[in-house]
Amino acid sequence: MNEPLVSILIPCYNAAPWLAETLESALGQTWRQKEIIVVNDGSKDDSLALARSFESRGVIVIDQPNRGQSAAANAAIAAAKGRFYEFLDADDLLAPDKLEHQVRRLAQLPPGWLATGAWSRFNRDPAEAVFAPGPVARDLGPIDWLIELWNSDSMMHGAAWLVPAELVASAGGWNERLSLINDFEFFSRLVLAGAGVAYCPDARTYYRSGLTTSLSGRRSAAAWQSAFDSVRQGTERLLSRENSPRTRSACANVWRNMAFDSHVDMPEMSRLAEQRVAELGGKLGRPAGGPWFTLLSRLVGWRMARRLQDRRKRLRRSA
Repeated sequence: MNEPLVSILIPCYNAAPWLAETLESALGQTWRQKEIIVVNDGSKDDSLALARSFESRGVIVIDQPNRGQSAAANAAIAAAKGRFYEFLDADDLLAPDKLEHQVRRLAQLPPGWLATGAWSRFNRDPAEAVFAPGPVARDLGPIDWLIELWNSDSMMHGAAWLVPAELVASAGGWNERLSLINDFEFFSRLVLAGAGVAYCPDARTYYRSGLTTSLSGRRSAAAWQSAFDSVRQGTERLLSRENSPRTRSACANVWRNMAFDSHVDMPEMSRLAEQRVAELGGKLGRPAGGPWFTLLSRLVGWRMARRLQDRRKRLRRSA
């Protein structure tokens, strides 16, 4: 058969310390039919020069003014020629056979299926990664997949996906008005537009965590508004497909986590999220945490415990 081309799409902003390792993991894929597109989104470090040093090895480099990760991803999509898209952050890594496992699996399925794989976090050395099956470590239909993921307080690493280009064309690209957890809205939209999600346990990706400069580490008012809007759009889209006790429960769980997570930085937003939980028939309860947080929550309530926990973390960082 003709092997389909896979486009590896890498938005990049100030990722010079990690970009070379990321590009090597993309170039090292056993799936030979691939193109690698880096979109430098107005980086202020050496990212552009580093990316261009890989052009002699076939890497395509696009330079644009800073417009945000979603806009950079859309620029990469506009330039891509592949039948499948791999969305890879500029500091994350792919196992060498990641694409091969997923392309071959999707070839066995009807059109419209997406693929995910196993993923794990690491800080400096990918050897730190420990892979364990998550709540969606099996093939599932679109609605069932979202319910399972959202009820588990879990996530799917963005690089773990392999997405048909036709599905992105029909469902739409990244929402450029979103920044924080923009992937929640994007991939939930693709899942609901697709036929199902196939899990490929041997397709592994490595999620670099603990970076203070990462997009997920931003906590400005604008970033929180993006998170709120992303959750709103994702949950509304699921409920428009199926408004049932099980989907309302899953959506309430997502809003519950938003209420917990935003309480310290955006208390008014947290209250709005609490209202969404109640409207969906859920109960707020108390966030999970370690022994220290659990004990403190019982003594002073989870809201005060959250504030004290945040203050403790800030003091540790400044020490």
